[in-house]
Amino acid sequence: MTEPVRTKPNVLYIHSDQHNPLVTGCYGDNLVRTPHLDALAAAGVVLDNAYCPSPICVPSRMSSLTGRHPHENQVWTNSHGLDASIPTLAHAMGAGGYRPVLVGRMHALGPDQLHGYADRLVGDHGPNYPGNPGADHGELAGTTGPHRVSLRKSGHGQNAYQVHDEDVTAAAVDFLNRTGVRRRAGQPAEPFSLTVGYMLPHQPFVARREDYEYYHARIHPPRTPEPFGDHLHPHLRLWRQRCDIVEVSAAETRRARAAYWALVARMDVMIGQILTALRANGLDRNTLIVYSSDHGEQVGEHGLWWKQTFYEGSVRVPAILCWPGRLPAGRRCQHVVSSLDLNATMLDAMGCPALPHSRGRTLLPLLRGDQDVIWDDVAFSEFCLDAAGAGGPFPVEGVLQRMIRRGPWKLNYYHGQPCQLFNLEEDPRERWDLAGDPGCTAVCRRLQDELLDGWNPDWVQRRLAELRQDRDILTAWARGVHPPDRYRWELNPEMDYLDPEQLS
Repeated sequence: MTEPVRTKPNVLYIHSDQHNPLVTGCYGDNLVRTPHLDALAAAGVVLDNAYCPSPICVPSRMSSLTGRHPHENQVWTNSHGLDASIPTLAHAMGAGGYRPVLVGRMHALGPDQLHGYADRLVGDHGPNYPGNPGADHGELAGTTGPHRVSLRKSGHGQNAYQVHDEDVTAAAVDFLNRTGVRRRAGQPAEPFSLTVGYMLPHQPFVARREDYEYYHARIHPPRTPEPFGDHLHPHLRLWRQRCDIVEVSAAETRRARAAYWALVARMDVMIGQILTALRANGLDRNTLIVYSSDHGEQVGEHGLWWKQTFYEGSVRVPAILCWPGRLPAGRRCQHVVSSLDLNATMLDAMGCPALPHSRGRTLLPLLRGDQDVIWDDVAFSEFCLDAAGAGGPFPVEGVLQRMIRRGPWKLNYYHGQPCQLFNLEEDPRERWDLAGDPGCTAVCRRLQDELLDGWNPDWVQRRLAELRQDRDILTAWARGVHPPDRYRWELNPEMDYLDPEQLS
């Protein structure tokens, strides 16, 4: 039985964590096995130049929810909570007649773990409150952050994030199966909104041997290696020193990259299970499917790992939209877009009210090929850390950085340090920094003026310090009161491990 076409579509929004788009078949990777994402791309539209609001988890995710830039949310780090009074994508869905359901990852901090979702079937593995105990990764302790240990402890075994995502997949499939049962029974068929939040392919760079072995035998080294030296941008040189990635061995590189490719492939398998349940229950005909990620992963390119930079591997994200009969199949969009635009696009498709202060722009006219569309090819991203609260490998003076991509140009602004400027049409692998080129002075000045318009790094720095003081009290409160983590998935330390005998 096939679902009849209705005015309001179902929406299936799948959001992964740390997926470099170039490690996907439909984005040109001939090694990785991603048949389900590739099929989704063939049936829909692929955005080739989509950018995240921040190359780090929480600020990017909160911006994707609200349609606002991190400085407008005042959420810049993984320790900042989103104000519950700011309306989100889920609030707008609810206001438009949907009952939005979330399964899995959201990565919000604070008492509001729904932010507009009517129900949450699986939670995050981390604490709901700053100050509550963090996850114990057992043998793989320390491998989830920007630390060299994540490269040393890489290979085949088990990543607890995969276990989490298997639970998320099971809950999502069950939701679709139960929805199918109700509709086949003739019960009211209200359109659904299901958001699926995955942890993969976020490090630890550890994958089960059944997936890992194939890539370990075939993985290639980074295509844009960058030896350490004085020629590096000052921030990136310091970053590599603080993270202990001045030099990374060929063996570590091979293991970590093989595991990352394997984790992407395993995530694709799970996405396939969800899409199969959608079709099996006759729910696919009028469902808008959106796939994206919160940020990318450097996987050794430019001598860098993880995210936290404005290189394409870190700040670009995959974005695929499929809506049978409403969006063209097999189309690629080269325009510059932001994850904030995906927010506005879903609300437009659902006929829900637009978020009043969103910076997002609906992509529907552009993707349909409407002739009168004028699109501004621009996207912003920002990465800011409090000096005193940074800790770990972060610079003691803090980080105040913002990126603008306009047309072929990308400018990376580092407060108190030189900018970087790249022409991505001529130099897609970002090998030639043109910021010091006299012929690019006017371009650099124009982009910097636009980047700083409405974004004041001195104000950001002050707000970061003020928020740290607030966070100190909230952290001490949680440590003393032990508020219950209502939406928390139980991650046990035995879920994370490396097999004792590794492939060589």
